[in-house]
Amino acid sequence: MNKIVFDIETQNTFQEAGSSDPADLSISLVGIYDYTTDKYDSFLENELTRLWPILEKADMLIGYNSDHFDIPLLNKYYPGDLTKIKSLDLLKEIKNSFGRRVKLDSVALGTFNKGKIGHGLEAITWWKNGEIDNIRKYCLEDVKITKELYEYAVKNNSVKCREGQKDFEIKLDTNNWHDKTASAMTFTLPF
Repeated sequence: MNKIVFDIETQNTFQEAGSSDPADLSISLVGIYDYTTDKYDSFLENELTRLWPILEKADMLIGYNSDHFDIPLLNKYYPGDLTKIKSLDLLKEIKNSFGRRVKLDSVALGTFNKGKIGHGLEAITWWKNGEIDNIRKYCLEDVKITKELYEYAVKNNSVKCREGQKDFEIKLDTNNWHDKTASAMTFTLPF
C-alpha cells in the first residue's frame, strides 16, 4: 500500500481569513513522508504542482486532523478531488475511541515522551518574517511525529496520552486501516 503522511502550515489564521472554513486559509508549506521512497519532502504554495503526482499515486493519506483541516485546504488548490483518496485521520480515530479530541502534542508526549517543537501560530509568524527554513523544520517534525504515531498505533492498537501530570492509554481499532479501496487516481495526470 502506497501511503503518504502529510501536514500543512498556513500563511494566515482563521481570524485573519474572517472564516472558520479551512479552505479560506492559504497554504505556506506542505510536508510529507512517502513510504514508497522512504523520504521526507516539502512543498511551498507555489510548488504544489510537484506534489500532485505523488498524491495521485497514493492509496492512503495519513494525517492528524487531516479530514477536517488539511484535506479541505489542500483540495482547494488541487485540480481533482483529494477526498477520493482513502484517508486516515489519527485525531478522528482517537476521538472515535476516546470520545473527545486530543492535541497531537499530548499524544506525542504520552507515547514518546517528547513533544512538538513549536505550534502553528509560530509557523504563521515565520511565514510573515520569511523564515521558510523554520516552517519546513517544524512541519516536517510534525509529519515525523504523525508517522511514528501511526506506526506505533498499528503495532500496539493504541496510543498513549499525557495531559498535565496524567498519562493514559487510548485503545484504537486498527483492523480496517489497511483495507485497500479503489485506485486513488483522480485523472488529473496527463496521459
